[in-house]
Amino acid sequence: MSCKLNFLKPYITMKSSSPQKTRTKTLSLSYSPNQQEPISSTTAATQTQLPKTNVFTVSFKTLGACKLGISRYPDFDYNAEGGIGTGIGTRVTDSEMKDVISVCFDMKTLYIPPLESRTTKFLGLPLPPFLKIDIVPELFEGTIGRESGKVDLEFMAKFLFSVGSIYRAPPLLVKTVLTSEESKGTIRSGRGERLDKEGKCRLVGVAIVDPIGDFLMNSFLALPTECLASLNAAISFSNTS
Repeated sequence: MSCKLNFLKPYITMKSSSPQKTRTKTLSLSYSPNQQEPISSTTAATQTQLPKTNVFTVSFKTLGACKLGISRYPDFDYNAEGGIGTGIGTRVTDSEMKDVISVCFDMKTLYIPPLESRTTKFLGLPLPPFLKIDIVPELFEGTIGRESGKVDLEFMAKFLFSVGSIYRAPPLLVKTVLTSEESKGTIRSGRGERLDKEGKCRLVGVAIVDPIGDFLMNSFLALPTECLASLNAAISFSNTS
């Protein structure tokens, strides 16, 4: 079954104003259903403008020349190069927080190198080959200012001390905010550096470490106490497809 549309031509009759002779003029107006209205340049320009991206893939890398300190002991010189992580960032809509990205990292992708003889020195000497401290992240999220360069990332991880296969201490839970600003405790403090044009920054964080169910570790580290993390890192953004 087919349908056919007939478009009638309307007629408009116009009379001459001359008193001597009346003339009738007929104007024929036609309309074609296939005729398209022109698109103004303003409309076309609006249609080609893409909306501002609000969702990003955020990549995190740890670099060398980092430091870790606990209690009143001298800091460990820590080469964290090779650490990686990926998260999803969302633009914060609050007008007072200009171009701030809220980011949450996927723990399945986050890896931070352990403290061991290959990566860590204490008082200028590598750690003994049998001593190892694994870092197991449990939370890594916060905000990153793409224009200001300010970074505040809540970080929580378990630190697992082991001496070969002889000794394994219960996990030390460390929770802090890694910031590009200043982090200050009672006996430990540090100042970070904001993101530069290359996406590099220094993040610092002071945390309180509570006692664990292990007399040796509690005594050796004088728990409860404070620890300090100072990490050189690189952060980059890419638009999600």
